Formats: sequence, C-alpha cells, structure tokens
Amino acid sequence: MGISQRIRTALIGAGPRGTSVLERLLANWAARPASEKGNPDAGSLHIDVVDPYPAGPGHVWQPGQSRLYLMNTQSFYPTLIPEDPLLAPPLAGSTFDRWRLDRQQQPAQSLSAEERAELATLAAGDFPSRALYGRYLRTALEELLGRLPDGVTVQFHETSAVSVRRTASGMFDVGLDDGGSLAVQSVVLALGHLESRLNAEQRALQSGARQFGLLYLPPAAPADVDWSVVPAGEPVLVRGMGLNFFDVMGQLTEGRGGKYVDAVSHGAPGSSGRFGLEYLPSGQEPRIIAASRRGTPYRAKATLAGYYPGAVSLRYLTKSALARFAAAGIVPSFDHDLWPLLHRDALWAYYTTLVRTSPVAVNEPALFLEALEDVLRPHAHSTVKWENEVDRVVSAHVVPSGRLDLLGLAAPLSGRSFASRSDLDAAVVDYLQDDAHRSALGEDDPVKMTIGALHHGRAVLKSAVADGGITDESWVGGLRGWFESFVEGLASGPPALRSEQLAALARAGVVSFVGPDPKFGLDRTAGQFTAASPWVRAGSVKASTLIEALAPANRVARNKSPLLEQLLADGLVRPRLMMTAEGTPVETSGLDVQPHPYRAVAANGSVTNGLYVLGLQLSATQWGTAIAAEARPQEGPVYPSGQRTLRDADEIARGILDFQHPA
Repeated sequence: MGISQRIRTALIGAGPRGTSVLERLLANWAARPASEKGNPDAGSLHIDVVDPYPAGPGHVWQPGQSRLYLMNTQSFYPTLIPEDPLLAPPLAGSTFDRWRLDRQQQPAQSLSAEERAELATLAAGDFPSRALYGRYLRTALEELLGRLPDGVTVQFHETSAVSVRRTASGMFDVGLDDGGSLAVQSVVLALGHLESRLNAEQRALQSGARQFGLLYLPPAAPADVDWSVVPAGEPVLVRGMGLNFFDVMGQLTEGRGGKYVDAVSHGAPGSSGRFGLEYLPSGQEPRIIAASRRGTPYRAKATLAGYYPGAVSLRYLTKSALARFAAAGIVPSFDHDLWPLLHRDALWAYYTTLVRTSPVAVNEPALFLEALEDVLRPHAHSTVKWENEVDRVVSAHVVPSGRLDLLGLAAPLSGRSFASRSDLDAAVVDYLQDDAHRSALGEDDPVKMTIGALHHGRAVLKSAVADGGITDESWVGGLRGWFESFVEGLASGPPALRSEQLAALARAGVVSFVGPDPKFGLDRTAGQFTAASPWVRAGSVKASTLIEALAPANRVARNKSPLLEQLLADGLVRPRLMMTAEGTPVETSGLDVQPHPYRAVAANGSVTNGLYVLGLQLSATQWGTAIAAEARPQEGPVYPSGQRTLRDADEIARGILDFQHPA
C-alpha cells in the first residue's frame, strides 16, 4: 500500500462473509508499518457496507428470529474471527464459544431476556439458536467499530445494491436501490443466500395454487415465511426432509404451543427403559405429510466431544496421498482417485469400531483386521477389484447383520415396499429411533464412526478439490453429481433431538410420510395437490397446502438478484462452465473467478480487477461454501479448510489495500 493513498471500497453483503472482509480490512490496515501510521499523509480507508439487513447478522442470522431455529453446528464450532498466527492479528472479537463463556460470566446489559435465558444453560456441545449466533455476529461487529484504526471510516447503507458498473476513470459506480450511488475503487460481492427463480415444476404448482385457491409456499429462508397462514387441523404436504424440514416442523408444532415430554417405554429395544419423547399437541397443528427422495430425513449427528470423532483418523485420504498426485503431475478424478481412498477410510472406521464394541459379531477379530488392512492397501498387486476382496474377507469373518452397506446408509428404505401408510410410518419411526440411539452411543457406534470418517474426509476434500483440484468431469458427475447429496444426508444432519422429536410427532399422529421417490402433482378434479410414492401401495395423499422445505437454489444464473442480473448482462461476471465426460460444456452453480484473491472473470475471459467474490457464489470453485468458519479445535486434526473462508477474506482485504487504484 502506497503513501498518500485514498482507498474507498464497497462491501455488498453485510452478513458473516462481508463482515469477515471488514474485519480483515481493519486488521491489515492496523498492521501497516509504523512509519506509515505516524505519517499524517499516510492515506485513508473508507468502507461502504451495503445490505438491507442489519450488518453482522445479515439476512440469515437475524437476532429477532424464532429461537426454535437452531444452528447445525455446536457452540464450540463457529467463529467470525481468525485464529491463524500468520494473518494480521484481529483488533477485537473472539470465537462464538469464547463469547458464550464471557457472556455467561459477565452478562451484558444489551442482551435480551431471551438471550440471557438461552446463554444460561448453553454448553459447548449444545446447538445454539440462529438468533443467538446473530447476536454474537452483531456484537463482534460493534466491538470492531469501537476500535477503528486511525484513517479508517465505515458507512453503512441499509439498502440493496442494484448495479455495479465500470466508469471511464476505471472506478466502479455502485447503484443503490434507494436511488443513491457510490464511487469506489473496488467492490466485494459477499451476497450470501439469494432468492431464486422457480423451476418448471414449481412454477406449474404455483400456477395451479392460484387457479384453485390453494396455498403454495416456495423455497425460502424459513425465518422469512409467515407460518401463521398454514391452516391448523388440515393435511399439509411438505417436500424436502433436509435441514429446512426441521425448521418447518418446529414452527408448525412447538411454535403453535405443542410440547415434548419424556415418556417411559414398554421395552423398546435399545432405549434403556425409555421411549424417548412424547408429543402433547396443542390442537393448532396441521397434519404434516412429509416427503423426500430418500423417504426419511438426514441422519442425526452423533454425540461427540468435538466436531470430528477422536476415535477415527484418516489412513488413506491423507495429505501425503494427495501430494503424490501432485508430484506425479496428475489432476485426480473424484470417482477414480479420491473416493476409493475415502471409501477405504469409511470401511476401516466401521469395522474397527465393530470389533471394539461388538466382538461377538466378528470371527477371529485380530485375523480379520489384519486381512482387512491387507486388502485395503491402495495399489495392492491383485487382478481382483479391491472391493471384491473386501467383500470376501468380510463374508468370511463378519456375521451378516454386522456387515456394512455404505451407500445404503443414505437410503434406509431402499428395496422395501409398503402395503399401507401406517406400515411406512412405523418403518420411518423405527429408523428415527435407531438413528437417535446410535447418535447417543457416539464413538461406540460403528455406523456413526463410518459417518465420522466421511466427515473427516469432507474436510480434506474441500482443500483437495478447490481451485481446479479435480477434473471438471468428476466435479460435475462425481463430487456434485452423487457424492454431495450422499454425504450431506449422512454427515450434515440435525441434532439427534430433532430425530427424537420427529419420531414423537409421528407416534402422536401429527406427522406421516409419503415414501421414497415421491411424485408431486395437482388433481384438477379435486382441486388439491397430490403426492405418491411408487413403493407405497396406499395411493396418493392430497392436501390444499404444499410447502417446499428447500433452500432457494444456489445458482447464479437462476438467482433473482437485480445486481447479479445486471453484472451478467453487462459481462462483468459470468457463470463458470465445466466439461462433462462426454465433452459437453455445462453451466455450473457459481461465478467464474481467478484466484487468488478471487476476482470475477468477465464474459470475454478477462479478469475484472477490483471486483472480488466471497462465499456462496464461489460454489463452482470451492466445495461446501455455506458452512461457517471453524474455530481451532482443542484436540484432533486442524484442517486448512476449517478457516478457509477467513483466509479468503484476508486475501481480498490485502488485495484491496495493495492494489494501485486511482487517487
């Protein structure tokens, strides 16, 4: 950064990603050489922050939202503030867990009664509300603004940016929805979650709803939806049983006055004398009929001391294994090169846990593990596929009920058909109770430790596949084609409490299920939505309300954003194209960018210098862009991908400060 420079930049998006860039700008400005700090002509930095939602929490993490919306990570996990000693030291703030502890010991006057009540019982291993995380983000921002370095000013614009254009002088003109404009030398696109245009099927359902006076709720952030419009006592179809489903479930049950209580079992297997939870309806609930491709919700998270199970470590998908590809000049394929290594890790995690916790399920455990280790060795000299060799060893040593069907873990109803809806509901409840029981066992459950290996592997893969680390065709067909949905259904699930609650709702008759591979439609004669599964012989279910329990599609070409539409139309940005195995170009979900830092690539292939991208719109360059930065764990491996988004923010900040803009 040069002397006498006047730097002005615009951050578009004031959620966690935009706030991270602000934090890094302040930290790097404060870390300037002492000679510049003491020079009255050392320049200035002005930061314009543009977002219609309050800065810090942004759209998703608003502190005023329902406390029934929980984070999908525990208190010890997330952070806005980097802990990397190689980066400029933060001026203020801490991890969420440190903030939690500080507020428990010294409650701030600014905290609401609800926030104090939640903090009073919140432990490191508990799942906080999104509202409380939003309060943390806001507090961190306020602390930063209270320690602005000399020469820095920050201005917040609570409106939307609707355009970004180059001027003849090389600056950027940022058009605002309130009619104003900003002249800046650089722009950071930290847009976060955006509304998206509906697909053809969704548009048809929405059109039918208007025609017949039905209620159709399209994909949306749950906190944006007015759930009071959903009628009580009537059947309601809910499509999607991922994380958004549990938000819908909570609002339509507990949010309407229902309560969960402990219930004594009648000898339920594996329940230690308890039947989990019982739901006491308020009478204001609708009758929820839930549907998803699997027919079941995501598997719940295991009860662990940390984010990754300490009993599992990767033996095959390791840093050294990945380095061998680079040393050989190989750009690996996901299906051919990376998945076989992680597959081995998952198998080893399962069977070593099985031997440790259920040795009666294994004949000659020591010999079995020795033989398994031998056949799992990558590049073992054999004319037989290694998977077949594993099957041979497992068949010789493990009882049938103890053998792992890895891909089947994500499709627990696969291969089954049901004569009635009550049979299906009973099967889903059995699955939910079994899964919650396994979660409670934590590191003593083979299935959860298999998922733990996938969880470790996902952290490694995030670094391995970033910035063109795998072939285009395997990104499209492998990583995003099948593995992403598979691993999310296993490793991105809700707290186990949610599975127990859903089982209680099903037992109470508040929730029932459609079945796997559902087909949705509109019965024009009856004037109702329909859903049916080919695996349930009870026929279709009908309802006058259909809720899409799905997040809006994260695809830059489909996002309903005036700003993105303008940038695409003017050619300042473009979606990234990748080639399939057949040589066909396909448009990916994210923007095309040039690292590092991530700068937008224009329609003509040139780099739009000064236009930076961070967060969800990097989904064609990075994998897993939605999750928060990971606080440095006290024990276990520290994966580079954990704080990748904070390092990206730091690179952008240093790019802004070092770029030779016009004075």
